[in-house]
Amino acid sequence: MSRVFPTVRQVLALDPVRRGAPRLVAGEVGLDRPVRWVHVAEVPDIATLLGGGELVLTTGIGLPADDARLRTFIADLAGVGVSGLVVELGRRYLTGVPKVMAAAAGRHGLPLVELRRATPFVRITEAVHALIVDAQLTELRATEEIHQRFTELSVEGAEPDEVIRQAADLSGCPVVLENLSRQVLAYDPARENAELLLDGWEQHSRRIRPTGRTAYDPDSGWLVTMVGARGEDWGRLLLRWPSGVDLGPGGADLGPGGTDPSGPGDGESDGADDVVRGLAVPPTRLTILVERAASTLALGRLIRRDAEGWERQIHRTLLTALLDRTRPVDEVALRARALGLVLDRRHLVGVVVRHRGDDPADNGPAADPGGDPALAGGEPGAARLRDLAETVGQALREANLTGLTSAVDDQAVGVLLALADAAGEERALTAFAAALRRTRPDSRPPDPASRRPGNLIIAAGSGVGSLREAGRSLIEARQVAEAARRDRRDLPIFRLPHVGLAGLLHLLRDEPRLQTFVERELGALLAYDARHPREQLLGTLRAYLEQGRNKSAAAAAAHLSRPAFYERLARIGRILDVDLDSVDACLSLHVALLALDAIRAP
Repeated sequence: MSRVFPTVRQVLALDPVRRGAPRLVAGEVGLDRPVRWVHVAEVPDIATLLGGGELVLTTGIGLPADDARLRTFIADLAGVGVSGLVVELGRRYLTGVPKVMAAAAGRHGLPLVELRRATPFVRITEAVHALIVDAQLTELRATEEIHQRFTELSVEGAEPDEVIRQAADLSGCPVVLENLSRQVLAYDPARENAELLLDGWEQHSRRIRPTGRTAYDPDSGWLVTMVGARGEDWGRLLLRWPSGVDLGPGGADLGPGGTDPSGPGDGESDGADDVVRGLAVPPTRLTILVERAASTLALGRLIRRDAEGWERQIHRTLLTALLDRTRPVDEVALRARALGLVLDRRHLVGVVVRHRGDDPADNGPAADPGGDPALAGGEPGAARLRDLAETVGQALREANLTGLTSAVDDQAVGVLLALADAAGEERALTAFAAALRRTRPDSRPPDPASRRPGNLIIAAGSGVGSLREAGRSLIEARQVAEAARRDRRDLPIFRLPHVGLAGLLHLLRDEPRLQTFVERELGALLAYDARHPREQLLGTLRAYLEQGRNKSAAAAAAHLSRPAFYERLARIGRILDVDLDSVDACLSLHVALLALDAIRAP
């Protein structure tokens, strides 16, 4: 029966009932039965006219006098499923209902209540029926808001985090989205402690085993629905609704004793004390809410079926948070732990894997792992990056390593390795690089006779001992990978010492003092080239410095005759006001050129 109906307990809390000084005589186990209607009856065979869910009010004047027929009367009421029986004392029964009636009600679990003061039954029926109507309207409005909110989210293509946040906001309850392996994909604690909510989540989740596609598990207090589409489920959505906290359709909480503490002032017990039990099922609106949220999540996944998986999206979010410091470190650790990855109290190493070239055409046609020709032809860069991310993830699994992994920009895939201790760092990096080259054939170095380096660059930052320093290791790995693009060696893994001066300058490329140095050394020549685009004297200077100031070799490298080359060198000397035969002057210019390359690098 729908939870829009009040329970017997809630009816007993209404003012018209309290004025009658109610006392629960028997059937306390049935106090949470819903009351569908209130019926006044004074005949013994009323059960034949009832359909179940009614609260029967009577003065008892028409009830049978013998014990056997009283037992039958109670059994008949229980048999048709009435919610309870309320007897007003004073007309048929002066001091209390017969003991045989109380005993029969107790056996059937039928709430039997005495009204010890005269009470107009019409006031009770009006109050209960108004409560039912108001609750139905409230439930209808809440349901309408739920449908409207999640329809908007579906149309907007909202991310899972936003869908979960809205579900928690509408319900006021913690909400968790997990995959079929019981790993948390998204959550909102609804102002509760997130760490306590997710602590030992996988073990806790496996104990939540409701029956049915959408069901409530009263033992754990979680309302659960499956998430999926087209006959394929991929997760569960859980909303925690501990029984006993619902205020009911009318917002009337019975309090710890089930009756108004300001009730009858005659000093007698109301009889409902110490019998409070939690509501058996959550309100209907919460069931509707989780099902609509689940369908919104499933639809969003179908729309984004060609995009990266949600697990990788979470990895991307956490890696980005470490790089940009957009989330507290403790939150990153908590979310990673909920995903089954422990980052705190681990030795962490940032790794970046990227192609040497930015243009997909540099490395041949991109292959979309999903086999979508539209993606392969229309977005080669995105498809190539997804392919690389899949390869890196597979290499991690083959090397038996754990860590966060996702694309960190348009060209590179980042990894934050989580190792047990610093001693295993080199071994882990070697195993990862070997697994990556086995998984990705085109990343292997070419034939030794070839002068071309391998397709992929694997760069690692310095290992760190805490998650708060992980961003530094990742940033260093990304900078080393960028600097290594100009290195023609085929090293299994590039580290900071491998990239030399070019790597150092790349690390410092955002430093204003380095940029000032470049402008001081080369600014006049860059300005001249801007005014004379056909000459480009910077290339002449580069050839001269890269050939070790050997003018003949530099002229050949620049495809110029020696007289023309010498004339250009002389012009460069005049523009920069330097002696190009000076070792110190040329060293300074060469460093400035390398710094300019680092600053201009994307």
